[in-house]
Amino acid sequence: MITIPYLTALTTLFSYGLLFAFGQFRDFFRKIFDRWSTNNLQGYAPICLGLEDFYIRRLYLRIQDCFGRPISSAPDAWFDVVERYSNDYNKTLKRTDKINKCLNLGSYNYLGFAASDEYCTPRVIDSLKRFSASTCSARADGGTTTLHKELEVCVANFVGKPAAIVFGMGYVTNSAILPVLIGKGGLIISDSLNHNSIVNGARGSGATVRVFQHNTPSHLEKVLREQIAEGQPRTHRPWKKIIVVVEGIYSMEGELCKLPEIVATCKKYKAYVYLDEAHSIGAVGKSGRGVCELLGVDTADVDIMMGTFTKSFGSCGGYIAGSKELIQYLKYTCPAHLYATSISPPAAEQIISAIKVILGEDGSSRGAQKLARIRENSNFFRSELQKMGFEVLGDNDSPVMPIMLYNPAKIPAFSRECLKHNVAVVTVAFPATPLLLARARICISASHTREDLLKALEVISQVGDLVGIKYFPAEPKKQLQQEGKDIIKLD
Repeated sequence: MITIPYLTALTTLFSYGLLFAFGQFRDFFRKIFDRWSTNNLQGYAPICLGLEDFYIRRLYLRIQDCFGRPISSAPDAWFDVVERYSNDYNKTLKRTDKINKCLNLGSYNYLGFAASDEYCTPRVIDSLKRFSASTCSARADGGTTTLHKELEVCVANFVGKPAAIVFGMGYVTNSAILPVLIGKGGLIISDSLNHNSIVNGARGSGATVRVFQHNTPSHLEKVLREQIAEGQPRTHRPWKKIIVVVEGIYSMEGELCKLPEIVATCKKYKAYVYLDEAHSIGAVGKSGRGVCELLGVDTADVDIMMGTFTKSFGSCGGYIAGSKELIQYLKYTCPAHLYATSISPPAAEQIISAIKVILGEDGSSRGAQKLARIRENSNFFRSELQKMGFEVLGDNDSPVMPIMLYNPAKIPAFSRECLKHNVAVVTVAFPATPLLLARARICISASHTREDLLKALEVISQVGDLVGIKYFPAEPKKQLQQEGKDIIKLD
């Protein structure tokens, strides 16, 4: 759990209160002036109404230049960011012809496969010539190629499960699968900080949903015990099935799941384990096989393994891996398999080739080098940020490291100042995070060199001093500089 300093919480609440008050004040005058304006939709209910619309108009639009920045190159360690400008106070943004080359600290390119690769790229081009860019059909119709079959076997072997099924979109993998696995009379117990795709999938399933405290196995056990004792609402009949849903690495916290304890608890109460490895598969573990390998958990103890190909593999789509019976059932019942267009053949080839590189089946040791580099880069960068006095969330080995900003004024200030120094970062605020817990989310890649990381640390340190987000005492500069020299010498 994040403990917010009292003064920080107070000033953050005051800032949001001030923005809310001025927004309401402006909306009051807007209603007055709108009475004299002509409107073609008189008699219709407003299509955009409520706090969400207010938040977008009065808070988000003020800083929307910090989000959705267009790029004009591959998302490698450095990429080209297109400059934009606004003539109406950020209501609309227009692109220019100017391009800035920036250090990329925002993309999920954990192993560096998003850029051109000596092994993957030629094979992807060949698959494009052979199969074209799309199958133009669902998997159940004419959308299954030999590449899709090969990919499913490759993924199943990689994650250590008997079978797998792949989909064209990672988000849909969660939101479409959960309603197929469980329905009315079932119980989903979800981590309080699970991804939105899991939340929407759980809501759409019709099952009863309960939440346990983030990454707290003791509270999970308490919820399981209470729910099993109470049974279904009103009837108190036993639950038809119970599924516990967790993530391998939490994308907004950078924390590793306490999987061994959670698996043990689920075994005790005969609940199924659903593991989302979107950010962990390929990025952690000795051979890139995710948190099960990293934490020493037998994949046979995880009933449903989900992951995406958009992070470590430089492609798109997602997968579900499990028993042969489960995968066969999903192929007969899952709408994402029956009705959605199948994953693009070149994208499928990219995943197959990336897995071969990771496992060393390309005849080189590049995969092992990438895995070692992402681990070293992540731990080095996290350690240096903490020494500077930043409040950094997450665990060692995780390539995701959020830097806490808190105050709404510091969100655009941090983002814009970093961009001025050609460092592109992602800032995250409500509704993606709780209102008081705005942050900058740094994503480290194996393609980053030590010089890249040192430049990023220098810029972030300067901007941190300027914006005022170093919430802890920093180590003496001499010690930091000496350690930096020692590290460079070792390299």
